[in-house]
Amino acid sequence: MVNSTDVFVIGGGPAGLAAAIAARQQGLRVVVADGAKPPIDKACGEALMPDAITALGRLGVAVPASEACPLRGVRFLSSGLSAETVFPSNTSGLSIRRTTLHRIMTERAEALGADLLWQRTVTGIAGEYVDLGERSIRARWIVGADGANSRVRRWANLEADSRTGLRYAFRRHYRIQPWTDRMEIYWGKRVQGYATAASNEQVCVAVASRDPRLRLEEALSELPELNARLRGAETVSAERGSVTANRKLKRVSRGNVALIGDASGTVDAITGEGLGLSFSQAVVLAGCFRPGNLGAYQAAHRRLALRPLLMARLMLTLDGHSRFQQRTLRAFRRHPEVFRRLLALHVGSLSPLHIALDGLTLGWGLLTA
Repeated sequence: MVNSTDVFVIGGGPAGLAAAIAARQQGLRVVVADGAKPPIDKACGEALMPDAITALGRLGVAVPASEACPLRGVRFLSSGLSAETVFPSNTSGLSIRRTTLHRIMTERAEALGADLLWQRTVTGIAGEYVDLGERSIRARWIVGADGANSRVRRWANLEADSRTGLRYAFRRHYRIQPWTDRMEIYWGKRVQGYATAASNEQVCVAVASRDPRLRLEEALSELPELNARLRGAETVSAERGSVTANRKLKRVSRGNVALIGDASGTVDAITGEGLGLSFSQAVVLAGCFRPGNLGAYQAAHRRLALRPLLMARLMLTLDGHSRFQQRTLRAFRRHPEVFRRLLALHVGSLSPLHIALDGLTLGWGLLTA
């Protein structure tokens, strides 16, 4: 085992691997440590938006067509109504099993020469040293990529934050032929459902609500359209749960420590932007290592989070408001170009300034729906 490194990444999930890959692309020595054994799974919707695919490309990570399913757009469904639109021209998303994505990113990090320490728990940090129980490794830079309950965040005294809209999400896979190449979002009175193809014979289904007691089976009963699709389908994975929320930190770096991914703040899973955001953060962070300017990362991190946080707040205005859901879907059906441009904003193809007029159009559509 090495005694020193340029960058030590604590956490070997997709965010940590992205940080390692980006740092290796800068020619830096990298060590990654995680207490888990790969491939690492997590409850998530398993959809990558087009901007996430672009960010993966910057990391040199290519997802083989045989390992994922294409996503061409988004469909909203609520009480018998539906509205859908496609991603901007020449872009598409992907739906890929979290374990498959982790394997592909692990192979990329290994190929670049990152030193990956699996089933090795980090017990603390002190100055330039990372403790792994019986020994320590010296690192110029320490990256916390250890998730929403980050210990690195606590060790670096970066805990102060604001968190809004705590929700509880559960995910499971079903053996059934996918019925669409859209990412489907089902709106209920107190729950949202999400469905994406996971393979040619599996569909990934997730639900989210503000009720911690509302598990997947009960939640599906409140989403009759999705429940009907899944009737008789075999479950092929265990139900996995997690907490989702919009969480914003005042600071994401201190001294030689920087946070990335969910450790650095979160956006609600409804956006599908969590992974893509962490990939973009990784590219920016690696670019700050050589000049030694983590202040630039702080500013860039805030800028990167603005759009996903805005879209999360906009989408969650529909949460629990069935009449508003219906009016919004009717407005999208009446003004499909507005829905299309809002999706373009969501994936970063348009700036907020470009849809100001569309916002007025949508507002009028809501009033007259």
